[in-house]
Amino acid sequence: MSGATPEGTQRYAGRFASRAAAGHFRAQQGFLLSSIGIGTYLGEPDDATDRAYTEAIVAAVEGGANVLDAAINYRFQRSERSIRAALEELARRGFAREEVVICTKGGFLTPDGEMPADVADYFQRTYVATGLVRAEDVAAGCHVLAPRFLADQIERSRKNLGVDTIDVYYLHNPETQLGEFPPEEFEKRLHAAFEFLETAVTDGKIRFYGLATWNGFRQPETARDALSLAKIDILARSLAGEDHHCRFVQLPYNLGMTEALTLPNQAIDSRTLPMIEAAHALGITLVASASLLQGQVAKNLPAFIAQALGLENDAERALQFVRSTPGITTALVGMSHVEHVRENLRLVGMAPAPQDVFTKLFDRRAPAP
Repeated sequence: MSGATPEGTQRYAGRFASRAAAGHFRAQQGFLLSSIGIGTYLGEPDDATDRAYTEAIVAAVEGGANVLDAAINYRFQRSERSIRAALEELARRGFAREEVVICTKGGFLTPDGEMPADVADYFQRTYVATGLVRAEDVAAGCHVLAPRFLADQIERSRKNLGVDTIDVYYLHNPETQLGEFPPEEFEKRLHAAFEFLETAVTDGKIRFYGLATWNGFRQPETARDALSLAKIDILARSLAGEDHHCRFVQLPYNLGMTEALTLPNQAIDSRTLPMIEAAHALGITLVASASLLQGQVAKNLPAFIAQALGLENDAERALQFVRSTPGITTALVGMSHVEHVRENLRLVGMAPAPQDVFTKLFDRRAPAP
């Protein structure tokens, strides 16, 4: 299977012309992306969870969400394989591969399918003895950015997903490296990783790449593990010019974690901007992870949020907040059951909150629940 295409994602959006509200599909990097995407992080590494995710992914695509997100380490590679099974079923139902935007991540060492009895022995045999990883490559005992490791991980992910091209390939929590290595060494490693990823684009193995972070873009700029989007952009441009392919960043954003909108921590020219404004200035697409913060912001919200957003329940309001934020393209939600998909995708038929409502809501936002 090849990758997503502008024509394919346009065709997908056309399937929902009578059902999707204005603003649900957003044009980014040549694609039309849904404002809600399905995440596949949580769950046991077992056959029942595999089947549940496959069914949920099929329901998500049939319901108007064409952004599928995974990582090779999610459920020991099984989440990627659930996506493959879903793509096969979707093909039988008339959905083409080029309609769906598939995103995955690499960087963490991971077992295959289940936790081995001796983890150290497994990693030694699989990665060290084969020359894919050197001891000095590893940060925090689990994280690697070396090109030869990333090359292996991309091949494994392509096989797991059953695709020729991964649409967005993220370096997974690269700030992990800053816990053990100085900024100069980190930048050297990131340079080598970006250089390899640009060749992977040329080879048709990935379409775009970027960073999927947890703390990196949510910290004050002086923090040890803070990431600079401007430096990342300069690095990508030094390798591939204006047409570089480092065009996506995934980061947590929800009612309890609003730093992307509220924390000015990104130096762009002579200004210090919040992440959302910095990404817009540099032409980088932002995807929100943890939109419901594993359910922590999906209940007991302040009454003024319900008054401002309406809707039926706090889960919908929390998700509406994220997808309505200017500069957030897709709000990812972990959904391992069909019923959760159907509940969350009720919002497909509802327009994002108007900006005046959103601004008032944010101005009145109470401390995070």
